[in-house]
Amino acid sequence: MSDFRKGTSVRVDTGSYSYTIHIENNFNNLAEVFKAAGLTSRKICVITDSRIKNVYLNEVTKRLENLGEVIHYAFPEGEKNKNLSVVQDMYKFFVENNMDRKSVVAALGGGVTGDIAGFAAATYMRGISFVQLPTSLLAQVDSSVGGKVGVDFMDNKNMVGAFYQPEFVYINTNTLNTLPPGQFASGMGEVIKHGLIQDKEYLDYIWDNRESARGLDENIMAQIVAGSCRIKAKVVSADEKEQGLRAILNFGHTFGHAVESLSGFSLSHGASVAIGVSAALHLSETRGSISREEAEKFRELLEFFDLPVRCPGYDRQAIYDFMTRDKKTKNNEITLILLNKIGEASICSKVPRQEIFEGIHYIIGE
Repeated sequence: MSDFRKGTSVRVDTGSYSYTIHIENNFNNLAEVFKAAGLTSRKICVITDSRIKNVYLNEVTKRLENLGEVIHYAFPEGEKNKNLSVVQDMYKFFVENNMDRKSVVAALGGGVTGDIAGFAAATYMRGISFVQLPTSLLAQVDSSVGGKVGVDFMDNKNMVGAFYQPEFVYINTNTLNTLPPGQFASGMGEVIKHGLIQDKEYLDYIWDNRESARGLDENIMAQIVAGSCRIKAKVVSADEKEQGLRAILNFGHTFGHAVESLSGFSLSHGASVAIGVSAALHLSETRGSISREEAEKFRELLEFFDLPVRCPGYDRQAIYDFMTRDKKTKNNEITLILLNKIGEASICSKVPRQEIFEGIHYIIGE
């Protein structure tokens, strides 16, 4: 029996480190959570991007101002700015503002902000405390949970990074009401992926409540965010550094990252993953693990949330070449995550080149 509707806080426990994901509908309890984590009488640097700065920075700063000195750093919005040049500018800002090993970085924003701020925190003075305050659905259900931080390098997604866990994650689900068009859809791609790989009952809940979810019903979205966090926390707790089980979270990502990179990051991460999930559904179907009806039903669910399931016009060889550069590829042998059935995935190593191209042909429409 699924446990995705058990409360609105989730515990991540890797054995060596544990923390709580707090799911609220406002920032009212943020200072109390900082206090409970022992993060008081310290310099707090809120890192955000140029868009979120104008939406939530003032409120978050006011919530924290009685805990210590609060400063902020804002960088230009967008994946193209998730690079080492911006990290270097963050280091300079940290030094100029006398941040020390007891200082705290608070990542306020979407996945790009969490990744780059977490990487800066992980590497400044060999690691200082950081917390995640994710404001996009994609960050709330995926990138803020699990401790993966990093930046893009030479057109390769997340090529430079680390595993570095936050002190806590604080999710205000009402921030979903201010997402730009497309970003909500991007997060729903990850939500659907979580159900496909780990929890059919959760996936059925999303299907049954898809209209309410698209309308941003507060109660439904709280359940969906909590459900996805619980799934990811369970996987991460069992395999913090992706030595085994955690790799199933990459369902659709090997195809998706290739498409995202080839688009010059003009295609969103969620849209790219949705295309990758479509390819993985196709290969799961051709292997006989799921039916054509099941594959089509969940492509329909992706499209219901305005996510693409194909990318016509992309070059098949270019997609394949990018896939061979994926971090999970060893000796030019590509590993994919495919479904055993809806709600259960497994790691498939050394997938034949011909099968890879069959998945590519499907998504580019050849």
